[in-house]
Amino acid sequence: MSTRTLFPLLIALSLCGCSSVERQPVPESMSESVTVLGRDDLREWGDEIGITPTDILKKYGELETVFPAIMHREHHYLVLSGGAEDGAYGAGVLAGWSEAGTRPEFTMVTGISTGALIAPFAFLGSEYDPVLEAIYTTLGSKDLYTQRSWLSLFTADAVGDTTPFKASIARFLDDRTLDAIAAEYLRGRQLLIGTTNLDAGRPVIWNVTRIAASGHPGAYPFIRSLFLASAALPGLFPPVYVPVEGPQGQPMDEMHVDGGVTAQLFFAPSNIDWSEVIRLLDVKGTPTLYLIRNSRVESRYQTVDPNLKAIAGRTIGTLIRTQGVGDIYRLLYLSERDHIRIKSTWIPVDAVVDVSIDEVFDTDYMKALYQYGRERALSDRLWFIKGASINDGEDDEP
Repeated sequence: MSTRTLFPLLIALSLCGCSSVERQPVPESMSESVTVLGRDDLREWGDEIGITPTDILKKYGELETVFPAIMHREHHYLVLSGGAEDGAYGAGVLAGWSEAGTRPEFTMVTGISTGALIAPFAFLGSEYDPVLEAIYTTLGSKDLYTQRSWLSLFTADAVGDTTPFKASIARFLDDRTLDAIAAEYLRGRQLLIGTTNLDAGRPVIWNVTRIAASGHPGAYPFIRSLFLASAALPGLFPPVYVPVEGPQGQPMDEMHVDGGVTAQLFFAPSNIDWSEVIRLLDVKGTPTLYLIRNSRVESRYQTVDPNLKAIAGRTIGTLIRTQGVGDIYRLLYLSERDHIRIKSTWIPVDAVVDVSIDEVFDTDYMKALYQYGRERALSDRLWFIKGASINDGEDDEP
């Protein structure tokens, strides 16, 4: 979420009332026992306590058979944050990185919100860079949502109707693309995206590769709904009501919204000793985690007008920015603990994107930011380790 998306959210909050949406919500007593697509191994709580590497890996079976592409070799992880239209920066970075000829194949890719929309194409490799360019330079507000009538807002669950967004997701995440993602699961690579289960108030991590390879006839439409959920900015976009089944097969639903509500970026639950995962998979050399923050991390001074819109917008924007900074520090700590090299990039506070913004998801702004990210990746100023700028080819330890 970015500060430019906050005004519709404030409107929604001001008009809150009874909803006309009918639900069959999961009772708290069943929240740990419901299944998705008939399975209980397609997702994890993002804040789960007590998970060990052995618990994770034993679900897969014989490691040599299940992870042929990630055992006994180097590991490269990519973490993509939220940021709404600022996701154009990450898309541009990936394009420039490909052009520079230094972009690796990622062992695992994770994404939140706009980062989730980038994630499948970053996961599949450089040949999908044109898809990312199309998404972040041609899709504007009209391709994502239409504004509902003012009268309907008194009972609606959001300001916008995301029917156009659903169509855009289906166009870019077509069956051929999802077939390619399923094939990578059979090699052992992982694509994970995050949503927020608003009923539970907790982050959820979805294993998109496993869902794609599940063979379930409803897997592909379900995956598309998860990408819609991961970017469902509360108030602006309606929640996604994820269908689940109770222990006796009874149909129920969970309310899922933007993963950025609970985290701006994620890698793995902090209680997991990833160094043990590295040992079990016999990873060669020092793994590298690349973190792309689709936003600024430094604060820009801004005189705030004494009105509700300005005060609330600046307050929520500051909360989002500082949440993202906290997530970066958490990953810096975990990378040092688990002996992972971490390289981070974000939009510099003094980045010059000289475009006037006329609307949310303004395509002129996104084109300029995409080009800025691309040029930055082609320079020697892209990556930072603990705040120190380095050349991509250097082999510094974090």
